[in-house]
Amino acid sequence: MNADQKSGPGGGILPAHEIEALIKSGGITAYEPVTKSQVQPASLDLRLGRIAYRVRASFLPGPNNTVDEKLRALCLHQISLSEGAVLETGCVYIVPLIESLKFAPEISAAANPKSSTGRLDVFTRVITDYGQSFDTVAAGYDGPLYAEISPKTFSILVREGSTLSQIRFRSGISHHSDDELRVLHKEQTLVFSGNVDIDNGIALSVDLMAAGKNSLIGYRAKRHSGLIDLSQIGKYEIHDFWEPIINRGDASLILDPDQFYILVSKEAVHVPPSHAAEMVPINPLVGEFRVHYAGFFDPGFGHSQAGGTGSRAVLEVRSHDVPFVLDDGQIIGRLVYERLTQTPEVIYGTDIGSNYQAQGLKLSKHFKSS
Repeated sequence: MNADQKSGPGGGILPAHEIEALIKSGGITAYEPVTKSQVQPASLDLRLGRIAYRVRASFLPGPNNTVDEKLRALCLHQISLSEGAVLETGCVYIVPLIESLKFAPEISAAANPKSSTGRLDVFTRVITDYGQSFDTVAAGYDGPLYAEISPKTFSILVREGSTLSQIRFRSGISHHSDDELRVLHKEQTLVFSGNVDIDNGIALSVDLMAAGKNSLIGYRAKRHSGLIDLSQIGKYEIHDFWEPIINRGDASLILDPDQFYILVSKEAVHVPPSHAAEMVPINPLVGEFRVHYAGFFDPGFGHSQAGGTGSRAVLEVRSHDVPFVLDDGQIIGRLVYERLTQTPEVIYGTDIGSNYQAQGLKLSKHFKSS
């Protein structure tokens, strides 16, 4: 990779070597040194701090308050994470993160749950002092970061240093117009599909057929399952936590309200090394369901030279207030591509311990391979 290759004028997402430069310059600070493993090709993993605060309700600080000021009014009790602690389903927790930020005026950021966090149905969002939206860090922000955590299906065991969220850093404008995206798709083949739907991103549809009748098409989370220790990789039996969903010959699936599903896209996704992508939910007006967690796709995801040919997008799906029939091929999200300021020196899937390269239908890394 040519680290000096510019991917386009007008700014972009910062790649790993520019994130490392931001750490060295003091734009990212931490009370424990940032580790090499935290720095991904186009994002940084954020670590939980020492204390979790159980709060009465989710909140945003708003333009006149710090998070700490809101915590004084809403905190029920605090929990030490130094030796590990259980975060229970149905509860909301605020955890100060180890990392803080001191941005230059042109730098902003966006956060998202890590892939494994979303696949466990752990609702996680990053908030800042004076913040008016979740998972958004304003340009020039100077202050601490906090994670709001609410396990929905499985109670989880976390510790100081656990990583549930990741953050991307932007300089200037990084998004593509639809016309630019069409050109990029023609040059790079962003999704492998007969009919490519480009409208504020590339449409992704759900695969409910798989290999035909009696094949596995997804998983439905079991309620009242055991505890999941986020530090344990490949430990848990799938059948203890998930019900397999099998194709019975009907290319549809009824989504039950308040149930969590893991499904997969029909399209194989490709993110060129010069770009990053994010899956965003479709407008809820076109269906009573949504992809529960948006997701970051790193540069090189699905890239053939990084061993990723045929990588599908895993879909974390919930219905809204009523049962909803999801049909095979129905659009379920859109993939938004953003240019990088430079091509990263290392891309997803190349010797960085990438867990989901060349994936199909796949649960989080905490479960044994089926």
